[in-house]
Amino acid sequence: MNAYDFLGSHYDDLVGDPNASQAWVDWIESAKPGHRFLELGCGSGEITRRLAQTHQVDGLDLSPAMLEAARAKDSEQMVHWIEGDMRDLSALGQYDAIGCFCDSFNYLIEDQEVQDFFHIVADHLVDGGLFLFDSHGTSRLQEFAEDYEEAGTFEDGTQVQWVISTSGDELYQDFAFYLPDGRTIEEHHLQRIYPLETLKSWLESDFEILSVIGDFGEESLENCEKLFLICKKKPKGSQEGEKK
Repeated sequence: MNAYDFLGSHYDDLVGDPNASQAWVDWIESAKPGHRFLELGCGSGEITRRLAQTHQVDGLDLSPAMLEAARAKDSEQMVHWIEGDMRDLSALGQYDAIGCFCDSFNYLIEDQEVQDFFHIVADHLVDGGLFLFDSHGTSRLQEFAEDYEEAGTFEDGTQVQWVISTSGDELYQDFAFYLPDGRTIEEHHLQRIYPLETLKSWLESDFEILSVIGDFGEESLENCEKLFLICKKKPKGSQEGEKK
């Protein structure tokens, strides 16, 4: 089963945290991101809907199940929801800001894939537009060097077992859902964790990095769970000059 095919319908029950969602929004708004906003990997739309209170927002996600959950919460239809791959934005226009949150970025697992993604994001920003994203900190590799296991039961009686582990620079999240009708559904998620200096080197041709903080500024960059980056698109001429 593909990532989030089943988890999408239970995502908020498993990891939903309104306070954390608001903390992301507060961080985003601190950068004054402009009116037209695209969120990539928007998931169940908790951050997206909050941003739509003050911005014109498109939310893109690859998972139909996650988008179904997001649409169900958007009764006022404030967000334009798009099913699509964040590695291909060719059908979309330009935005004042593009965001990728809640470690959605870490599903990009190849060096070239990440570098291409940064170029694509830049192409869909106006000059001076902002790219805001978070990425797992490298401390997570040590945190889950020994398997972490969690289990619980959802309101519909479905039981879940969740195992997080690491190998090299990769992070694995494996889910087993035990349904009341006796079926078992498994999902397997693979993410890659990148050193900050590597991210900086790949960003610099298209972006000026305005800010990097750990865990909303509450932890050092060396020990944080997540890095939070705010980047500003460079004028087109300066990009071309640096790529020569």
